[in-house]
Amino acid sequence: VKLGGVNYVFWGGREGYQSFYNSDVLTELDNFAEFLKMAVAWKKKLGTDFQLLIEPKPREPTKHQYDYDAQTVIGFLKHYGLDKDFKVNIEPNHTTLAGHDFEHDIVMASRYGMLGSIDCNTGDMTLGWDTDNFLYDPQEAAKVMLMVLRQGGLAPGGLNFDCKVRRESTDLEDLFIAHIGAMDVYAHGLIIADRNERSGKLGKMLATRYETWKSELGKKVQTGNASFEELELYALENGEPKQISGKEELFVQVFKQYCYESS
Repeated sequence: VKLGGVNYVFWGGREGYQSFYNSDVLTELDNFAEFLKMAVAWKKKLGTDFQLLIEPKPREPTKHQYDYDAQTVIGFLKHYGLDKDFKVNIEPNHTTLAGHDFEHDIVMASRYGMLGSIDCNTGDMTLGWDTDNFLYDPQEAAKVMLMVLRQGGLAPGGLNFDCKVRRESTDLEDLFIAHIGAMDVYAHGLIIADRNERSGKLGKMLATRYETWKSELGKKVQTGNASFEELELYALENGEPKQISGKEELFVQVFKQYCYESS
């Protein structure tokens, strides 16, 4: 508070269990939730408005961590009535450790309105632990920045370099090379993401793919006003639905064309 911090991240690397036999997981989760409620109460007592966040991680050092990924954390927060007080801080290296694509947790957290900040690192896909590499792939950065743009920014969070130079990089200048290079990559990613958004192509293609949900039946399903009986009757009367291609390859190529476009 004295330093004027605007975010407080809870990293739950030890919030989990090692063995089924000696663990009462519900008690531990209940207690963890009570601890977080104490943090909310303390924040209010201080009279401050900094953002509280939880950083998902599937393992290491604990074998089975309770904050496995973004959706796990969001479900936990909603279950215990903490979703109005906390957001998530996503570290893509943790996302890939959970078996997801690099951008997965950022996408899920953003779509649920829970993305508060990003530890903008990456990992080594050939290793099974947290390596905290700097990101040097503009296409990966572009996927991150696309979600940041679509949600209107990250304030009061941001892009935090939770990264390390490699063990063999022993010169002082290596720290500058790594940080400046990674900042340039995210700047490049932002340019790519902005090109995509300005073109509007991906948005139009996505809207087209889901346009059948605008039908009368589609709207009833989405608003919770349809039943199994109604769906059965529709299927019997209309037969097999028309097969519509998902056009994954086209989506990918449309996105990538802006990655290679000159500035």
